[in-house]
Amino acid sequence: MTSFWSTMMVMLSCSFALAQSPVIPEVGDAVPREVRDMYDRGLQFLVRSQNQDGSWGSNDRWTSGPGSTGLAVLALLASGEDPNFGLYSASIRKALRNILSVQNATTGYFPNSMYHHGFAMLALAEAYGAVDDRDLWRGAPVKGKSIGQALELAVRLAITSQKKNPFGGWRYSPDAIDADTSVSGAVLVGLLAARNAGIEVPDDVIDRSIKYFTSMTSESGGVAYSGGFGDGFGESMARSSIATLTLAIAKRKDLPEFRSTLAYLVEKLEQDPQKTVYLEYTLYYQSQALFQGDVAAWEKWSKQLVRRLKSSQAPDGSFRSSFGATAGTSMSLLALALQFRFLSIYER
Repeated sequence: MTSFWSTMMVMLSCSFALAQSPVIPEVGDAVPREVRDMYDRGLQFLVRSQNQDGSWGSNDRWTSGPGSTGLAVLALLASGEDPNFGLYSASIRKALRNILSVQNATTGYFPNSMYHHGFAMLALAEAYGAVDDRDLWRGAPVKGKSIGQALELAVRLAITSQKKNPFGGWRYSPDAIDADTSVSGAVLVGLLAARNAGIEVPDDVIDRSIKYFTSMTSESGGVAYSGGFGDGFGESMARSSIATLTLAIAKRKDLPEFRSTLAYLVEKLEQDPQKTVYLEYTLYYQSQALFQGDVAAWEKWSKQLVRRLKSSQAPDGSFRSSFGATAGTSMSLLALALQFRFLSIYER
């Protein structure tokens, strides 16, 4: 799922002087009209394609579920429209009710994988405090749990899952005893967002996660896939982006692994995206990683991104992907959403 990341020719520009970007754009700064138009068309596709129960997609366990619904919620929240009374408020409420209703009431797990759990947790963290719980269940036959209650349960599940894991990360099942950096990234970003929202996440949970990511990072900035085996340190823009992003949000830019993964991304700024596996997933993480690590590089890269997405957006406003139209559209829009930065997780 995502793209981002080779050696140290750029290291001189990628030391912390690199991160001392030009002027960091502020929320509310003028956004190019073509970006706003693309974004609005994408959101209109999401609203039209939302299922009656508030979810998106079909019954495929990978391309539909609370994680995919969570990504769509994030795209809607990132628009800057009022989530309680704005243009997309009804869709947001329906989607959040769906996410809350599928959560295991005892364990806090969002099925059917820890990918879904991580992205659903991230969506709830961004909605927490922004969406009024008093109106969330308006018109529903039964009132369910609050966003805060569900988020605390989800965090507890992620912590319990990590305790069972000898690597300090996560994989598809909450009971897994192996880990991979892709799933772990989804869960860790969700935990960091929950912590930013005021939910208690113990420091040792974050520390173990960061230790796992640094153990999987090579000096060249490449990031391995799974816990000490699998495909080793193979090339992956997505994984290097995930590592850069998680280290930045966890406020560990002091680590050499952060500098190496960021250098990897910056050196590959001009890489042909068509060679990227899981393109939309990569763009989603790459945009955030570059913005957190080097605003100047992000500004240069985002111009390429706008051109790329403008040419690939379908007439109905969607962005097609191997993960289906919903996930492809949500992740593409969220890559563009750094232009707006209304999501808390996008703060630098």
